[in-house]
Amino acid sequence: MPDMLQGVIVNYRIGPKTQRPRECLIRPLGIEPKMAGSLIGWRVGWPADEPRIRGKVLSLHGRRGVLRVRFERGVPGQALGSRVRLYKRGEKRRVEATR
Repeated sequence: MPDMLQGVIVNYRIGPKTQRPRECLIRPLGIEPKMAGSLIGWRVGWPADEPRIRGKVLSLHGRRGVLRVRFERGVPGQALGSRVRLYKRGEKRRVEATR
């Protein structure tokens, strides 16, 4: 499995009467749904090209490979449908050092 992947923000995590802007559902790109469970604990950055809001993969959402991610602060509505960067813990520092 690569050290860095991309994903798409599908939606906020919602309830019957609530919407949680700090938690989002993300579909990883280029990975089989059965392998999505191995991404638990990975870090997430939005937007993908220059991450300003960071988060962590908490768990799976359903059986189709969608991930539940909690960000450090609320994600704006413009982020829905946009790409995020998924990377292993500690990999971000190594990526920035190579730029």
